[in-house]
Amino acid sequence: MNPRKVVLFANTDWYLYHFRLSLMKRLRDDGYEIVLLSPPGEYAQKLLDLGFRWHAVPMQRRSLNPWRELMLIQWLAQFFARERPGIVHGFTIKGAVYGSLAAKLASVPVCINAIDGMGYVFTSNTAKARMLRPMVRQVMKLAFHGPSCALILQNPDDAMLFRQAKIVEDRAMRIVRGAGVDFKRFTPREETAGEPQQPLRILVAARLIREKGIEDYAEAARILKAENRSIRFLLAGAPDEGNPAAVSVKAVRRWVDEGLIEYLGHVSDMPALLSEVDVVALPSYYREGLPTTLVEGAACALPLITTDGPGCREVVSRNGEDGLIVPPRDARALADAIRLLDDDRALARKLGRAAHEKGLREFDETVVLDKLLATYRELGARRRGAPIMHAESA
Repeated sequence: MNPRKVVLFANTDWYLYHFRLSLMKRLRDDGYEIVLLSPPGEYAQKLLDLGFRWHAVPMQRRSLNPWRELMLIQWLAQFFARERPGIVHGFTIKGAVYGSLAAKLASVPVCINAIDGMGYVFTSNTAKARMLRPMVRQVMKLAFHGPSCALILQNPDDAMLFRQAKIVEDRAMRIVRGAGVDFKRFTPREETAGEPQQPLRILVAARLIREKGIEDYAEAARILKAENRSIRFLLAGAPDEGNPAAVSVKAVRRWVDEGLIEYLGHVSDMPALLSEVDVVALPSYYREGLPTTLVEGAACALPLITTDGPGCREVVSRNGEDGLIVPPRDARALADAIRLLDDDRALARKLGRAAHEKGLREFDETVVLDKLLATYRELGARRRGAPIMHAESA
């Protein structure tokens, strides 16, 4: 096995490109050999163009076919046996579980399992989700057990859930807050003295699923539009077709036709978009890991509006100081928070500055990647029997 070879495995190439590119570059700069695995998509070529090795995985993201899933684990185990990496780092529940099981079969020394959010099985109360939950917990216990395995979570709420379910021991859990945002790339825009006040522009950037509060956002727009306010409500994000909680494109088009929102679709250049808005909101009632969209807004010194839910409360923890907190599933409270910032632009600027200071301290990619690389070194040392310097635990 090559202790300096790392396989990064995710359920989409989009995820690798948008959320783990800084990790790839840091690993490469630190002398690691990197192999990327994901199902094929439009971002695979972008990764190859950046000089990374990428391989397609025969994985269907939403498959629940037991035979197909077992064949996928076998494919991964054979791939790891050929590549002989020292570390397998899997992302999202499926990537982490399958990557870890396959790594055990191939005798990979170190497994790092990163779960960004709890996903449909743990967040939904549908009969299907409740039926799958006990089975998924048992598979997780099997996958994540071992002296050279670490479970990376993004907030204390998720750590508590895993602790209560007795899926892993405390010593195996680490909290690393998010994937990291480059605060040199996402920057506050310059304020021009004497500039006339423009209509407030608010942005929700998220997958189009109900749990992100998309429907509440549209209703808040309806409430404030009825007051003849000239606020612009922007929505960015791709449809999540096949997700049981998906917001339909038809519904989004209806809101656009009503004049409630402006739908931007998927946006690749988020720094450019954020330079043109005044507020970032995420009225989520989803079990977020740590919402990147809020951190990107903080990096741009924009005021944040979110809920007191898992992940969200890590970014905005003090209502009225580092952002505004509203109850989940409460469109009227969301409208009240937006109205407050529309009426008090000085407060909006104050909250934006506070969010930026906190983000730079806690969520900048340098801070996040230092913690991840410390976990790599810790587990490698533990495998070799060397003295351990512990990374931040849960």
